[in-house]
Parts: sequence; C-alpha cells; structure tokens
Amino acid sequence: MKRRVVVTGVGALTPVGNDVPSMWESQLKCRNGVGPITHFDASRFPTKFAAEVRGYDFDTQVEDPKRFVDAGRNVRFAIGAARQAVEDSGIHANPRFNPARFGVYLGAGEGQQNFLQFMSLVTEAWRDGKVDLKNFTESFICRMNPRFELELEPNMPAAHLSSLFNAQGPNLNCLTACAASSQAIGEATEIIRRGDADMMLSGGAHSMIHPFGVTGFNLLTALSERNESPETASRPFDLNRDGFVLGEGAGMLILEELQHAKARGAKIYGEIRGYGSTADAYRITDIHPEGRGAISCIRMALRDAELNPEDIGYVNAHGTSTKVNDQVETMAIKGGLGEHAWRTPVSSIKSMMGHLIAAAGAVEAITCLLAIRDGVLPPTANYETPDPDCDLDYIPNQPREKKIKAALSNSFGFGGQNVALILSEFQE
Repeated sequence: MKRRVVVTGVGALTPVGNDVPSMWESQLKCRNGVGPITHFDASRFPTKFAAEVRGYDFDTQVEDPKRFVDAGRNVRFAIGAARQAVEDSGIHANPRFNPARFGVYLGAGEGQQNFLQFMSLVTEAWRDGKVDLKNFTESFICRMNPRFELELEPNMPAAHLSSLFNAQGPNLNCLTACAASSQAIGEATEIIRRGDADMMLSGGAHSMIHPFGVTGFNLLTALSERNESPETASRPFDLNRDGFVLGEGAGMLILEELQHAKARGAKIYGEIRGYGSTADAYRITDIHPEGRGAISCIRMALRDAELNPEDIGYVNAHGTSTKVNDQVETMAIKGGLGEHAWRTPVSSIKSMMGHLIAAAGAVEAITCLLAIRDGVLPPTANYETPDPDCDLDYIPNQPREKKIKAALSNSFGFGGQNVALILSEFQE
C-alpha cells in the first residue's frame, strides 16, 4: 500500500490577502485584487493593470534582510508564504524533527530582470541597426550585479527555503508554466509516497508583473485589455471575456506522511488523494482543441485517488478568462467527469486575484482544502453573460454552501502541460 500524504500547514501571499485567512475571507466576500500597475510605468502598454500583492513587509519575515537585498519578488513571496506554512504546521516544535527527512519541491518562476538597465545597455551597444555584441557583453560584465543575476534563476527560492527552514532532504524545482506549483505538489506527494521523505514543503512563487512579462503576454494577445474597468476584467467562462489578468504571489503547503503527522499530533487540513500529469504534445501556446491531455490528466488523477467522478463535489478550474482555455476546460471537465460534470459546481478564483502563473496551482489547492473544511465553495466573480460553449455550473458571484468530501483542482500550462490534483477530507 502506498503511503498516504496529508497537508498539515498552509501559507499564502496573494493580491486578495497576505495570509490564508484573509485570502479566504476575500474570496468568500468576492473582493477583487486587480488595479493599475504600480511596479513600473505601464501607461503605454495595451494592458495597464494587474493583480499585485500589496502591503507586504518582507523585512519582518527574516532575521537578516540584508542577506536578501538582491533577491527578487519571487524569492520574497516564497519566504513569506513558506514561513506561514511552516509555523502553521508546527513541524520544528517536534522534538523528533529530522531535517534529512524534510525536503522542498517548488514550482517557482524566475526573478525579474532590471529592465531599464538592461535596455540602456542594449541602446548603448546599438550600431548600424543591430546590437554590437562585443560592446554589449563588455558593458554587461562591468555594470551588472552578479548576485542579482544569480537570484533570477528559478531554483533560488527552493535553495533559500531549504537553508531557512533546515530542509536537508530532496530539493527540486519545476517550471512547467501555469501548471508548475500543482505539479510540484504532485511530485512532492510521490516523494513521500515512495519513502524518500516524511515531510515536504511544496508550492510555488512567481511575479511576471514587469515590462518583459506584460509585453510577452500582450504579444500573445492573452491579456485582457479592459483598462476602463480592471476589477471586472477577469471573467472566466463569461461570454464577454477577453483575456486573463496577470497576478503575482505565492502559495505553500506542508505535506506529511500520515503516520508521521499523527505521531506528533499534527492538525490535518486534508489529504492529497490523487495526482495526474500529461502533455498535449500539440502546440507551444495552444491547448489541444479537444482537450485530450486535460481529459486524460483528470482521469489519471481519479484512478490514482481510487475515486469515481461522482465522488468529486467541486472543481476549482484553471479558468483563466481566455476564450480558448475556458471553452476547452469545460470540454475537459465533461470528458473527465462524464455525466457528473453537469451536477458538479465549478469556479475560478482567478476572477478575483488574477493569474499567479507558476504559483496559481498551489493557492488553488489551498482553496480546495478550505472549501472542504468549511463546507463553502468560492464563487466565479464577474460572471454576467453565459457562453453557450461553457455550460456548466460556475457558481456566479456568490459563494455557495455545500458540504463536499473531495475536490478536483485543474492546472493547465503554456506548452500543453496538464496537472490535476484531487484533495479530500481526511478520514481514518
């Protein structure tokens, strides 16, 4: 029998709350975290708004803030959310805590390049219509901060967390786009199941609210351009949706082998019951139009959980608010759950906090655990006009009281990466 994996600690930094209780309260009150971009001057961009984390004081999270002076927002978010999760779990209070059996598996994104400095170097090296690479390289070496450049690497959040929390076990990071932190949770679960660790700190952190990030998504025509009404821009499954809203933040969970958690009397939020991961093998930016990878991923998670579609009481959708994603995801939920899909409530919390990219899945997994715990399902905000191609129950604009035992959380990434997690209440 495979070892069972439960969640004993959670932490989050999001545009609608800088800890789990405030984030959850905001979701249930349909509060919106979207507003004008303040990280840089976006006045000339097609999209001038995003969902930013606000009011977060990183210096209170570490003993030596100077150590992280070159760290990016991804690292700072990761540390804040991880500290919440570790403290919530109480693992370090356990007199038998074994650091060699405690690991880290993140789905964390890259840091933020110094856009103005980088572009000034490009401009200075511009000769006769092209960049003089010799001039650019020499200037780059002389003027760029090597520590800052190191901190841009996506493995750095995991490296910092292992040092801060004495996690000497397996240490990994995956960056499978928007599926990253869900994939990290699934793979961390497998590490515990096979006996390579007893506890894993897992989740994700990311911020792409910078000139390169916004430019890239604008060029892909993936972002909403509803600049006149940013707070209503993210409207998953609504007929008039026009793209997603870029967000930022972090979500972290302490995953623990069941007997290990019970032996120390840990509080248990729920169980990681099923995990599925597939690839569309189709196109870099487009999901397969028939949802083949997403359907097989959902079915894989159900098999892993040893559950039937009828056991799923709620679907936390990837629900980005793009035309194609929401239509194909609706198709995938039907393909994965069959006739039960029409009886299953579905919602997207991206309607309130935007798309946290690599960090999205972890925050959504935490949301599923809270929905199971409290018997209330978060709504899809800004849902006004039904789309004939999106014909499921999307819990429009108001939370819904419903006692559920298991929830499905979907995460689908650029490049056709699909991850499904099934989280359930804990039962002996």
